[in-house]
Amino acid sequence: MENASKALIIAGAILLAILIISLGILIYNQAAGIVNSNSMSDVEITQFNAQFTQYQGKQSGTTVRALLQEVLSNNMTQDDDDRKVGVTGAVTMDKNASTAPIEQIPTGATYEVKCTYGTSGAANAGLVTSISITKK
Repeated sequence: MENASKALIIAGAILLAILIISLGILIYNQAAGIVNSNSMSDVEITQFNAQFTQYQGKQSGTTVRALLQEVLSNNMTQDDDDRKVGVTGAVTMDKNASTAPIEQIPTGATYEVKCTYGTSGAANAGLVTSISITKK
């Protein structure tokens, strides 16, 4: 009888240990899912892109200057390099630039602005990654 009670105590301890380990794994997996879900929802992507896509098409120099300031403001506030935007074409601006080269854009000139988006599967999928500005 003494051996049977010890066997029940050992079995109970083993079941309790398995329960605690399973609970720990469950909590870890949930926490890892939250940490790794830094992707943006469709609404967040649309809001992010809207600040740049409103400038697409044929624009005046003044509007392009405002776009450059918008890009600079975005890049200065983003911690993630995947959410920073570069500028190429008539004027170039690196994603880590500290000033916008607005003096290179005459206010009376006309420009064509086009946005380029991140590819599917990349960390910046669907986000505006660069803006091309060409003089017309």
